[in-house]
Amino acid sequence: MHVPDGFIDAPISAATGVVAAAAVAVSLRGARRELDERTAPLAGLVAAFIFAVQMLNFPVAAGTSGHLLGGALAAILVGPYTGVLCVSVVLLMQGILFADGGLTALGVNITDMAVVTTVVAYAVFRGLVKVLPRRRGSITAASFVAAVLSVPAAAVAFTLIYAVGGTTDVSISKVATAMIGVHVLIGIGEAAITALTVGAVVAVRPDLVYGARGLQQKLKLRVGGELVDVPDTAPVAAARSPRKVWITGLVASLVLAGFVSFYASASPDGLEKVAADKGIDAKTEKHATADSPLADYGVKDVENARLSGGLAGVIGVGVTVVAGTGVFWAVRRRRTADVSPASTSSV
Repeated sequence: MHVPDGFIDAPISAATGVVAAAAVAVSLRGARRELDERTAPLAGLVAAFIFAVQMLNFPVAAGTSGHLLGGALAAILVGPYTGVLCVSVVLLMQGILFADGGLTALGVNITDMAVVTTVVAYAVFRGLVKVLPRRRGSITAASFVAAVLSVPAAAVAFTLIYAVGGTTDVSISKVATAMIGVHVLIGIGEAAITALTVGAVVAVRPDLVYGARGLQQKLKLRVGGELVDVPDTAPVAAARSPRKVWITGLVASLVLAGFVSFYASASPDGLEKVAADKGIDAKTEKHATADSPLADYGVKDVENARLSGGLAGVIGVGVTVVAGTGVFWAVRRRRTADVSPASTSSV
């Protein structure tokens, strides 16, 4: 659903840029409360994993494909504020290095793909976990539903943005019908990927899943005729290093982007298909970095398509994990500085 340059006019692109900048600023502050010394590097890994999986377009209908948006996955794994930042980092890397998503449309893409998906998904997720049984399976089920709904929500958001700032005269009702219809199908694929990923992490390290925090009920034992709480094991779990999870996730991301991506569907994604069918791509502009060495997810001057795409994917994962980890460590360090003894002694 990466919106290219030329779909949305300059005033609305600028307005969404302001919205996106405000959302990122709020998320930077909110992420300080979500991140700690264990989850900061994991947040960078989540960004890299989303980048990798977004390269895996899957078929959803005749001549149409879809790919992960990632807002639901990021919000549930590392928190909604950090989730917005994760997807924003991915969109920034894609726009600058790979000419995927217009630079003037970056505000549109962050607002739509990072903010809307994350907010909708996490709101649905939190609502469901409050009413579902307090167990790990509920986290996976809630993740599935939240991800399903986040994708058509993004389609609706794009349609609204296009209704006020579209550069072509097209029936908005037809655009809405087409966008929502195809993205409901894409949402099912998004939900499957999200639920499988969240379920896998919850199965091995539930303490690392933000959405699973506080869901475990206290175990009780009957001692001398009275029920007493079993000693809390959370501190022990929290002390365990997330290194194995990080390494496993990084290897998986590299394999997906460097090898599996070669077998992704070559059909246009939902937005591209609707744009071509409805004529909203008539004023699409050439990307500012269309001549970059990694444009279109290939390495310039590497003739072998498999090797070119694989190298581009590996480079993308590497750059994204470094950039993301750097951002989240900086946010974490800022939180540490805010609560340091020097800052609290004056209270």
